[in-house]
Amino acid sequence: MKIGVIGVGYWGPNLVRNLLSLKEPVGVICCDLNPQRLIYMKKRFPIVETTDNYQSVLNNPDIVGVCIATPIRTHYTMAKEALLAGKHVLVEKPMTDSSKDAAALIELAEQRNLVLMVDHTFLYTSAVKKIKELISQDEIGSIMYFDSVRINLGVFQHDVNVIWDLAPHDLSIMHYIIDEKPISVMAVGSKHFDGREDMAYITIQFESSLIGHFHINWLSPVKVRTILIGGTKKMIVYNDMESSEKIKIYDKGVDIKTEEMRYQVLVDYRIGDMYAPNLEQTEALSDLCEDFIASIQGKKKPLSNGLSGYEIVRIIEASQQSIKLARPIKI
Repeated sequence: MKIGVIGVGYWGPNLVRNLLSLKEPVGVICCDLNPQRLIYMKKRFPIVETTDNYQSVLNNPDIVGVCIATPIRTHYTMAKEALLAGKHVLVEKPMTDSSKDAAALIELAEQRNLVLMVDHTFLYTSAVKKIKELISQDEIGSIMYFDSVRINLGVFQHDVNVIWDLAPHDLSIMHYIIDEKPISVMAVGSKHFDGREDMAYITIQFESSLIGHFHINWLSPVKVRTILIGGTKKMIVYNDMESSEKIKIYDKGVDIKTEEMRYQVLVDYRIGDMYAPNLEQTEALSDLCEDFIASIQGKKKPLSNGLSGYEIVRIIEASQQSIKLARPIKI
C-alpha cells in the first residue's frame, strides 16, 4: 500500500513519520512544490519517494490514498481531485473553508465509496478517549458546560484568523464527546495587527441547558491548553500542558435539597475526592494514521470522519457571521 502526502512543510513530516512507523507496511510518496522540502524529506526519510507534481500522485495506480497537509484554501480542490481520481483522502483540519464545500466532499466520497477523514488528532489522544469513556459510562452525569481555553503568543497565520487556526481542536473534542447538536453560536473577536481576528470568544448554545465556551487567542503571554467539563455528578479538568495527570476528575458539585428543606438550605455543595486516571502513553497521530489505513482496508469506519469535519466548519462559519453581525447565529 502506498500513500501520498501532499505538503511536507509543517505538519506533513509528522504524517510521514507516523505512516512509516505503522505495523502495516506503508510506502510514502511526498509531494511539495518547494524542492528544498523534498530534499529535506529524502534526507530525513531515505525510504520515501518524492515529487513536485500532484497530478502524478493522482495518476499513480499504486497510491490508494492521499494525506493533504496544505493551506486551507486548497483543501476542497485537492480533496475533490483526489476523490475523483479514486483515492481515499485524509485532509488536515479545518476540512474546508466553507460548509458547502465540506458537504460536497462528503457526498462525493459516499458516491465513490471512498474514505474521507479529517485530521482531528485530539480525538485519538488517550486523554480525550478517557473523557469520552467517563461520559459514556455516566460517571460524570449530565454535562452542564464545556469550557475551553487555547491561548498562546503567536504563531500568526497568513491565510486564516485565530478561529480557523485554533478553534477546530477543541470544537472537534466537544463534538466527539457530547451527543447533543448545537442550536446557536454567538462570537466576538478583535483584530489588532493584520486585519484578521487574533483573539475571539465563542459561545455555543444547545437545546438543553448545556453551554460551550471557547477562548482562543494569539496574544497571550502564556500558553494554556485547558478544558473544563462540568457534570451533575463529577467534573473534569483536562490540561494538555501537563506531562502527566492530564486529566483530573473532581467529585465536586451542587445538590439541591428536597422540597421539605427548601426554606432552610437551597443548595448543598458537594466536595469530594480528586483522582487522576492512568492514561496510555501512545502518539495520537499514529493512531489516526492507523485508523486511516484500517478504514481504507474496510476494517472499520473512521472515527474522525467527513461529517465531523463538516460540523466543525459549520460552527466556525456561524462564529464568523456572528462577529460580523454582532448577534447570535442559528445553526
